Amino acid sequence: MSLDTLNWTAVCAVDEILPNTGVCALVEGRHVAVFRVGPDRFFAIDNIDPKSGASVLSRGLVGSLGEQIVVASPLYKQHYDLSTGACLEQPELSVRAHAARVEAGRVLVRLAS
Repeated sequence: MSLDTLNWTAVCAVDEILPNTGVCALVEGRHVAVFRVGPDRFFAIDNIDPKSGASVLSRGLVGSLGEQIVVASPLYKQHYDLSTGACLEQPELSVRAHAARVEAGRVLVRLAS
C-alpha cells in the first residue's frame, strides 16, 4: 500500500451512485455526502446541513448555477458549491469540501484537514 492511499477511504463502487445523485458515507466518523455528476465526476462535502443539523445534504438536488455545480439542501434549499462547500446564499453556513477520486471501480474520499 502506498503512502498516497493511506488517507483515502473507499466508500462504495462507482455504479452504486447514479449520475447526478449523492450518497452518504461515514468516513473516519464524519458524515460525508458523495456526489456523482454526469458519468465520471465525483465530489464530496460534509453531509450535515448546518442550518438544521440533520445529515441530509446527500439527498439534495444536484444542478448548476452559472458555472458552479451545486447541491440544494432538501430542507432549507440553500445551494452548496460541490467543489468548495461554499453556501451561495449564506456563506456562514458553508461546509467542508473533501477530495474524491475513483480507483479500480471504487469511489474514494480523503477528508480535508
